[in-house]
Amino acid sequence: MAAADCLFCRIVRGEIPSRKVYEDADMLAFNDIHPLAPVHFMIIPKQHIASLADVDASHQGILARSSLPRRALRASRARPRASG
Repeated sequence: MAAADCLFCRIVRGEIPSRKVYEDADMLAFNDIHPLAPVHFMIIPKQHIASLADVDASHQGILARSSLPRRALRASRARPRASG
């Protein structure tokens, strides 16, 4: 799948709206549209990676950072939850 057709790339570019929890130059965290838990968000790299099979040593830093989203978790807990 090309980056132009990738759902997550379209979210990163703002073509598909999302409720952002955290964003920096390399990562984006946003609330899942069908949460399965009170705190449920997606953390994605802004760089298109089609598959884990395509990952190489150049992706090491971004993948390591994606597993430690402390700021995203803190931000999501600070937001008021919608009732209903």
